[in-house]
Amino acid sequence: MSPLLPNRLSTANFRGDLIGGATAAIVALPLALAFGVASGAGPVAGLYGAICVGLFASLFGGTATQISGPTGPMTIVAASVFTQFGHNPAAAFTVVMLTGLFQILFGYLKLGGYIKLMPYPVISGFMTGIGAIIIIMQLDPLLGFSSPANVVNALSVLPEYLAHPNLNALLVGLLAVLICFRTPRPIARIIPPPLLAILLGTATGLILTDVPDLGTVPSALPTLQLPDFERDLLGDMIASALVLAALGSIDSLLTSLVAENATATFHDSDRELVGQGVGNLAAGLLGGIPGAGATIRTLTNIQAGGRTPLSGVMHALFLLAIAIGLGPVVSHIPQAALAGVLIKVGVDVIDWRFLARAHRAPRRDLVLMIVVFILTVFVDIITAVGCGIVLASLLFVKEAADLQKESIRTLTHADEHDLLNPEEARLLKACGDTVLLVHLSGLMSFGAANEMARRFSALEHYDVLILDLLDVPRIDGSAGLELEELIQRAVAARSEVLIVGLSFPLARVMTQLGSLELVKETQRFASRKDAIQAALAITRTEDHRT
Repeated sequence: MSPLLPNRLSTANFRGDLIGGATAAIVALPLALAFGVASGAGPVAGLYGAICVGLFASLFGGTATQISGPTGPMTIVAASVFTQFGHNPAAAFTVVMLTGLFQILFGYLKLGGYIKLMPYPVISGFMTGIGAIIIIMQLDPLLGFSSPANVVNALSVLPEYLAHPNLNALLVGLLAVLICFRTPRPIARIIPPPLLAILLGTATGLILTDVPDLGTVPSALPTLQLPDFERDLLGDMIASALVLAALGSIDSLLTSLVAENATATFHDSDRELVGQGVGNLAAGLLGGIPGAGATIRTLTNIQAGGRTPLSGVMHALFLLAIAIGLGPVVSHIPQAALAGVLIKVGVDVIDWRFLARAHRAPRRDLVLMIVVFILTVFVDIITAVGCGIVLASLLFVKEAADLQKESIRTLTHADEHDLLNPEEARLLKACGDTVLLVHLSGLMSFGAANEMARRFSALEHYDVLILDLLDVPRIDGSAGLELEELIQRAVAARSEVLIVGLSFPLARVMTQLGSLELVKETQRFASRKDAIQAALAITRTEDHRT
């Protein structure tokens, strides 16, 4: 099936999908409104973001039970976008459209498998950081004041707000927090705690005085947002869209894995990226904030009986009905109640599993997680994830290079030839001191190039060099150049060079570098034994000439 053809909706599980979609919509409603407020685009933008991403990701995506919409990580980045382009909302929504286009491109380029390769300490660090940001950013509304612009601003005014809180708003917020955390399970099966928190928080806010609410929430169809590219800020727009696209893709695919485990089914990562992209493109066009696969809403859908993409479609249609007819009712929801719901979301986003094992985790993983966490909270997610991936990659390259260095072995007749079988050892011993066998194993890359150069420079003169590559599946250009230098030095010293186990991937790299021009085809062997026999024949010929 083409990635841009919608999924075929089945009614085989209609009742389960209907209940699952309705339940997920009830859970999604307060979160969508809260994320819309937190993003700076307004509650209706959060609602239409949930409708658009939820609908189109289900129609075009690759995870049958996934419920998509605004999420904590996406909202944090979206907030920075709407702050940066606050003077021109159309440009901010254009960034959301570009996010969708990039995700569609990711899907067509089949990047789904690569996005899931992000190191776990990096994921843990930025998820815990995002959880901390959500909690910190909601403390001011919880106390009855307006939402802060960023974490530093929130922390700077917090002491003053703590000294003079709006007690009525604080009461509503604490009630919402208590309901979200402590609702008994039998009640939670009937009505989701976030919705119960909103309902009771709103009722309490109507009774009390001076409790800030959401204000006007228009009950109407969305307004079409035409793309608006600011030439001077085009680079920033593309950069922000790429970050949102990457973050949304990671968030969605992680949720797909959760859904896969919960339902014992499989998902299509690349198709899911296309579906998320179509959803975010539609969200930008209709004035919604960007979204991704939402773990809590997806699990709610599954637990309520949803099993096919129809459940996600039903979830979006329920939210659309609310958006069209219930705006005046929603406008009375206290900001403190939404803050209480979001604090619970922040707590759930934090990676408690890693934190519980932090004292036993490898030191490098712990340091990496802490660095990403600090950068996420106090700098930005772009820098945090970028630095985390770079650091993790460097650590991996260092470990791989150490293993590659250990695999470099030089053998003569005086060595203990545990690498060789008895016949090969006997033949090499018969060659005397004039034959050197250099054995490499594993992937040889730039990480080991310097060590190869150091080892090879210390080698003494020899009449025959046997370069054993039988256990090397692949080689990169840096390591290939070091091998070429070794061959050149041997040729310059009038030594014969024999190569063993030159596989196609190795031959291709060395041919591109021009290294194989130094070694005739008659000097290439498929087995180590044949190469040592040829070396023995060469040494005997030299002895005879002498």
